[in-house]
Amino acid sequence: MAAMEAAADAVLAAASRAFCGPAAVFIQIQGCLICLTLGLGWAVAALVRKKEIRRMRCRIVDGNSFAFLCDDVNELEHSVQEKLPRVSVIMPLKGFGEHNLQNWRTQITSLYGGPLEFLFVVESKDDPAYHAVSRLIAEYKDKLEAKVVVAGLSTTCSQKIHNQLIGVEKMHKDSKYVLFLDDDVRLHPGTIGALTKEMEKNPEIFIQTGYPLDLPSGSLGSYCIYEYHMPCSIGFATGGKTFFLWGGCMMMHADDFRQDLYGVVSGLRDGGYSDDMTLAAIAGQHKRLISSPPVAVFPHPLSSDLSFSRYWNYLRKQTFVLESYVSKVNWMMNRALFASHCYLSWGFVWPYIMALVHVMVALRAPYSEIVKDASNSSCELVSMWNLTKVEIQLCNMLSPEGPKVSLGSYNWGLVFIAVLVDNFLYPISAFRSHFSQSINWSGIRYHLKDGKISKIERENKLKYTDLGGKHLYGKRTYPSKTSLLGYLSRTVAQWHQPKKYDV
Repeated sequence: MAAMEAAADAVLAAASRAFCGPAAVFIQIQGCLICLTLGLGWAVAALVRKKEIRRMRCRIVDGNSFAFLCDDVNELEHSVQEKLPRVSVIMPLKGFGEHNLQNWRTQITSLYGGPLEFLFVVESKDDPAYHAVSRLIAEYKDKLEAKVVVAGLSTTCSQKIHNQLIGVEKMHKDSKYVLFLDDDVRLHPGTIGALTKEMEKNPEIFIQTGYPLDLPSGSLGSYCIYEYHMPCSIGFATGGKTFFLWGGCMMMHADDFRQDLYGVVSGLRDGGYSDDMTLAAIAGQHKRLISSPPVAVFPHPLSSDLSFSRYWNYLRKQTFVLESYVSKVNWMMNRALFASHCYLSWGFVWPYIMALVHVMVALRAPYSEIVKDASNSSCELVSMWNLTKVEIQLCNMLSPEGPKVSLGSYNWGLVFIAVLVDNFLYPISAFRSHFSQSINWSGIRYHLKDGKISKIERENKLKYTDLGGKHLYGKRTYPSKTSLLGYLSRTVAQWHQPKKYDV
């Protein structure tokens, strides 16, 4: 036993000495610079969001009680509203989970004053989402222009992209804009109006987008997903032009799809895996503008039982995106993102590993002469907290009658652990994606070849989606009509009960 302790002490002492050398000092300085850069990025993003909050408060003081909808209350006049363009909202659905009904309600109860249609697109009628959304539409049948579209199985692209393109084919012939939404997006009453207003103001905009504010459910997996999204949120908090695109919210010109401009349809249809990465590559290739308005931030409640294994599968899907591409330039950009993200992730984690070794040396030093000899040789988290606080304030102002989001529900100890875990695992996931060239997405395995989907296998092994915890295959175990209605009634009743993320 003593020999084993001596050997362990020797290893610990050697590691501590190695972590005091010039290379180790460089790594630690580099880690500090990465933290500082992230902190500054989040601080700037918070300033952009705060500016919008101040503008809204000023409008309220000036007598505009509808500041969450428009800049000028006169925009709500009938003469203005009747001139608004038609918008088609397309939502590809997959499965049914605990937050879906509430999310769908925020989408279909938009206060946009122009012609508006909703197309909920499912793979088949066996999908649990089909029955749930059909009943929801029936509830609003006299107040809503909406329908459920059955897309069938995808054969040349991901199922999500296939559903989106079928929705485009079915949209109204007079629609000027098409808005793609994920079914886990919680929309604000004025979101569609704000996006449409920006498109009308600047016809040069190719795509308008936004980004989610994750509401962790309490598990380490949910905090890892929150941490994964937070660095990306910097690129979306620009208040205008950005190079980033999130597939959960994308507004585009409907004619771009009718005319297959720049190959947006063919690029997605012929082997497309990721909708946002494909469209972002097309925008970059043709120097088209992507814009992210400051109000486009959406509460995104994560599943209450989001396990670590589901987080890992989600991370695998995100890193797998970098293996798909539409052109040589796109491939080079993805390789650059792959290398830089892996380098920065481990460059961020290693200083903490070094610090842990030094702490262990300090604790062991009083009991070991070997370790004693070696022993003589966070701003970032605060900035993340500040941006989250500001985005929560903005979300609550944009949805004054919706469920309030609270900063008090965040466990910042778990956030810190998630920062280390996510950054440590990202390169591992990225390399695995690179060498496997296949991924299971909601029970469907996609195989890539030359950046395109070359083979699709329906495994049907997964029972739940990664983030929302949605049931994927309802036909075999789906309740009867009576029990479903009872379930929906209980879910509606629970909306008014405090959640983990409510005040």
